[in-house]
Order: sequence, then structure tokens, then C-alpha cells
Amino acid sequence: MIALYILFVLIALITLIFIKKIRQLNKGKKQADAELAGMKIKKLSSPGTVEALSILPLVDYYTDNTDLKTEPGVSYLISADDTKILMDVGFNKKKEHPSPLLHNMETLGISASDLDMIFFSHLHLDHVGGMTEQKEKTFSLSQGPVSIPNVPVYSPIEISASRWNPGPENHVIADPTVLKDGIVSIGIIPRYLFLMGHTLENSLAINVAGKGIALIIGCGHQTIERIIERALDLFDEPIYAIIGGLHYPVNGGRIMIGPLNIQRIVGSDRPPWISIQESDVKSAIAAIKKVSPKIVALSPHDSSDWCIDQFKQAFGDTYVDVKVGQKITL
Repeated sequence: MIALYILFVLIALITLIFIKKIRQLNKGKKQADAELAGMKIKKLSSPGTVEALSILPLVDYYTDNTDLKTEPGVSYLISADDTKILMDVGFNKKKEHPSPLLHNMETLGISASDLDMIFFSHLHLDHVGGMTEQKEKTFSLSQGPVSIPNVPVYSPIEISASRWNPGPENHVIADPTVLKDGIVSIGIIPRYLFLMGHTLENSLAINVAGKGIALIIGCGHQTIERIIERALDLFDEPIYAIIGGLHYPVNGGRIMIGPLNIQRIVGSDRPPWISIQESDVKSAIAAIKKVSPKIVALSPHDSSDWCIDQFKQAFGDTYVDVKVGQKITL
């Protein structure tokens, strides 16, 4: 009888928690939709251009180079003409020093002193250097001393450099902003996620002369449909490339607890028993096809192998793998 009573109480508590979370979800979604509707997006009259652009994955889930480390996080070195941008700083799940990011930078001959700018897509743990960093709203390139130059840091909400890499000051960007000629933050697109709550995410748009806009995306929690819509609102130039994470851990995931696909739950604005579906992947592919980019490259850190196969089948020769150490050049 006591065991049954305890079981009944546990079921009741779990039910109450889920009811509360669903109410929060419904309220949060309405708030995020209202924020988005209230944003006044205007065409950028003179965003400028860059002549050359390359994206070098420094942290992600796959690599062909056994000297490099991988993990379910993201960091890209973006070279736009002579401007070097570090976009996100990975996960460092094991709290190592040197971190996978720092190890890979050293292996690839890249120094933190080379950086001109640091850009954060959003402040989830796999992009700011770990769980502690997410909680404290800081970022760490590694869990040990790293000297980085006093370069501008851009993020969708306030973030500060951790004790491991002090110096740079943060600039919060909410609206679409030209950071430098041809280099643009498309501005936040809010979304409320079931477990992660109110999530603000930026993406970079780089205008390559004679080609068009390269969209470089962290996780794509905004949804690719809304990212494309924002880019079309901002630019007259065509979308030339879509590169980065879109968060489709469908039929598999990179972070599992037993049979539970954590990424499928945390990246959704639906209840966990619905979550992210195959139909969402098909919708994303259809939206991308409408703008006919010349390059499509999907980060595997938050999308399953099944999803990557779907993209490869859909985009054929247009598709490019995202692998650590494998530079994507436009």
C-alpha cells in the first residue's frame, strides 16, 4: 500500500510539473510571437560587400582528420576578406584544458591573437563553452588561461568573458546591424522552447560580391523559414549559401540519456511527446529550395545522420559536409 501511495504521489507531481510547463510554453510562445511581430525590419540600404569568404569549422561533431577533436558543439572561424570572426566557442563538455576548440585551433595553426571579432549566435551551453558558462552568462574558450585580444564581442543578450579569458567587452545586438562592410547580424528572432525557455538567437549574413548572401547559423532555433524570411526582408541580393546548425535531431540525436533524445526535446516549442518531426525537416528543405542557394551545409552537431542524408538527397551537388578542419570557401 505504501509503495502504491508513493507511486501515486510521484505520478501526480510529474503531472503537475508537466501542466505547469505546458502553461509556461503556451504563454512563452505568445510572448515570443508578439515580440517578433513588433520588430520593425527595414531593408538595409548599403550593407557593403566582401570579396572573399571562408568558414572553417573548429568545433563540430565530425571530422576526417584524426588529429582533431570533435564534440556536439559549434565554433566556426569565419574569414571575410581580412576580418577573422570567431562564431561561438563550442561545448567543452568534459571541462578540459586545452578544450577541443583550443586543441583544434593549435593543430590548425590558428591563434586567438588573430581574431578581430567574436560573435555569439545564442547562449546555450554548446556554444558558450559549457553548462557553467550558460548559467553564469559567460563564455570560455577553454577551462584554463587563454589570452585573447580586446576585440568586440557581439551577442543577442548580455554575456561576459570568463576568468579564463578576460578582456573583451560585450555588445548586445537585438536589431539587424552592419558590424563591418558586408558583415551583418540579422538581428534576434525570438522563440520559446519547451525546456530552454525564452531563446534569442542571431545569425550572421555576409554579402559576398558577385554572389550574394551567405547565412551562417548557430543552431537555427529561430527556424530556417524565419531566417530566410528575415534575410529576404533585409537584402536585395540573393541567398547564395546556408551554412550551420538547424537543430533537426530526428530519428537519432547526439546527446542521449538511454533511449531519450534530449536534443529533440530541448530544441522544440512543442510538448515533448510531439517535439521535432520528419515533417519539420521536409518543410525546411522546401523553404531552402525556394531560394535556390548554391551551397547548403548542415552542421551535424544538432542534426541526425538521417536528417543529413535527407539534405544530401534533396540538394545533391549543392550540399557540402560540415566537418572540423574542412574549410568551406565561397
